[in-house]
Amino acid sequence: MPQNTNAHLIAGIIARLDDPSFDRWASQIRGTGGCRQPIRLRGHVEHIDQATGGVLHRYTTRTELGGVLNVPCKTRRATRCPACAEIYRADTYQLVRAGLVGGKGVPASVITHPSLLVTLTAPSFGIVHNRGAKKTKTPRCRVRRAAPNCTHGVKMTCPAKHSVNDTRLGEPFCFDCYGYTEAVLFNALAPELWRRFTEALRRRVAKLSGLSNKELRQVLTISFAKVAEYQHRGVVHFHAVVRPDGTDGPASPPPAWATVALLTDAIHHAAGVVSVTVPAIDDLPERTLTWGKQLDIRPITLTGDLTDQAVAGYIAKYATKSAESTGTLDRRIQPLENLAALPISEHARRHIAECFRLATLDDLADLKLDRWAHMLGFRGHFSTKSRRYSTTLGALRAAREEHRRGEAITTGRLPLFPEDAVAVIGDWSYAGKGLSLAEQALTRAIVGGAL
Repeated sequence: MPQNTNAHLIAGIIARLDDPSFDRWASQIRGTGGCRQPIRLRGHVEHIDQATGGVLHRYTTRTELGGVLNVPCKTRRATRCPACAEIYRADTYQLVRAGLVGGKGVPASVITHPSLLVTLTAPSFGIVHNRGAKKTKTPRCRVRRAAPNCTHGVKMTCPAKHSVNDTRLGEPFCFDCYGYTEAVLFNALAPELWRRFTEALRRRVAKLSGLSNKELRQVLTISFAKVAEYQHRGVVHFHAVVRPDGTDGPASPPPAWATVALLTDAIHHAAGVVSVTVPAIDDLPERTLTWGKQLDIRPITLTGDLTDQAVAGYIAKYATKSAESTGTLDRRIQPLENLAALPISEHARRHIAECFRLATLDDLADLKLDRWAHMLGFRGHFSTKSRRYSTTLGALRAAREEHRRGEAITTGRLPLFPEDAVAVIGDWSYAGKGLSLAEQALTRAIVGGAL
């Protein structure tokens, strides 16, 4: 951090600490759970007795510090707001785990349903730096004694022992050889590839069980919960929980023939047969996109390394991450921005430039690659689930709000009255967002208990 910026930060912290309203400001920060980019609202709300028309309770932001109410941003991105992202991570953990052992409205009998953790990867788009395939203490990247040079004169070997935080991880040996077009299109079409995979999986299960697709729907439901993760090379792969149920979802057991072995066979088949074809466009030849050869399928067990807690924690961890780990930015990038001036890696820069180039082609306009260039083309949801897998994030948030309302009634901040007999009338307006760098530093101290 430059010296003048550091001095400005310290001056801002001192000014806030010396402000007579610091205690009230700190109370607002605690009320948002330590949100780094709170939304500021201005307005009021009234609770009206529908029978008498009398005002049972009134709240206005005029009594708040600065005349505004700070509410959490509720982002899932840990790079933007660790506090709100932690709530999202915890909710995702509960959602995934409830689909494995029950709870949150899911019967405990779901624990008897076989379940698998499946990882679907992207194919190779070129040789990239990695930590080696062998699980040794000092893995080497790629050692080839007689490795040839590529057509651009780059030698296809690297004896380096990359550390976990090495910025070269995921970068291609030769930027000009790497298939950026295919990589961007794969990211953009990965959600469609996933959809086709789930359909092919159901068809394969039906065939293996000797049933038609219609007959299968009458005895079996396959539920999913998945999350997308960016690999260092800038492409997404999916981690998914796959669970067979009866026709009533987690409340009914699957048929006895829906075993781990049958599901494993069906997943292998479905992952290998699905594809998405991008027709020839202008100077681009036809391309067929498939899943990569690396396919991991492991049963989820009650003991060992792959328990319900381990799987839920693993998936929830990636639900709060995005493409920032690949060297790109945590914000939307406009086509007219100077890419050379942005603080991003060369690998991410080439992905983004290719997104903008492909976005100019009319036949690819539906992919909206220019809007999702900062995500290297990926525009799907990071965490999704099938309808009957378990509870929903909305239900978890509603339960949390109900708990807070009960707490407010208990402490006297909100009167007790029957909700169906009360009309709630509010008027709110947006008044800004975010904290200064000094306020963010103080927020970390407040949440951490230092203040």
